[in-house]
Amino acid sequence: SDVDVLVLLPDDASDTARSRVEELVGVLWDIGLEIGHSVRTISGCRDEANRDVTVQTTLLESRLIAGNRRIYSRFVKTLEEGLDVPYFVEAKLREQQQRHTRFNDTAYNLEPNLKESPGGLRDLQNILWIARAAKLGRSWADLTRQRILTREEARQLQRHGSALAELRARLHYL
Repeated sequence: SDVDVLVLLPDDASDTARSRVEELVGVLWDIGLEIGHSVRTISGCRDEANRDVTVQTTLLESRLIAGNRRIYSRFVKTLEEGLDVPYFVEAKLREQQQRHTRFNDTAYNLEPNLKESPGGLRDLQNILWIARAAKLGRSWADLTRQRILTREEARQLQRHGSALAELRARLHYL
């Protein structure tokens, strides 16, 4: 439903570089992209991730679209070194319990929230975020190779996740 962009700057970024980032964000808005954006340095990302597990989750999912690979590699390494896996798992499970409570702890609501309700997209994402944090893999196939899931379980999770995502996209169109 939206696009989240992190512009990762070196600690010694010039005013010119910062000004060009402002221009880029303006152009993206002008062409109609509803972007959520942040402009941070590696140390700024580390500090934000340490303060907020939601930011940590978002940064954990990051991927390089364009730019300096060395800076991005340092960013990933810094995040991995700063990740407290037991705390992260506990925080994600606590978030999930709170979400389930908000939605009456039932997946059988007449109008379930496909993203947030029990059994929704967020629960599937949660499994993959925890797996990624624990270095067990980034996909259902990776979890199969690790013998955490059977091939059939991975296929079912992939199929159900795709169905939920398609339904959600269609509802956005409506």
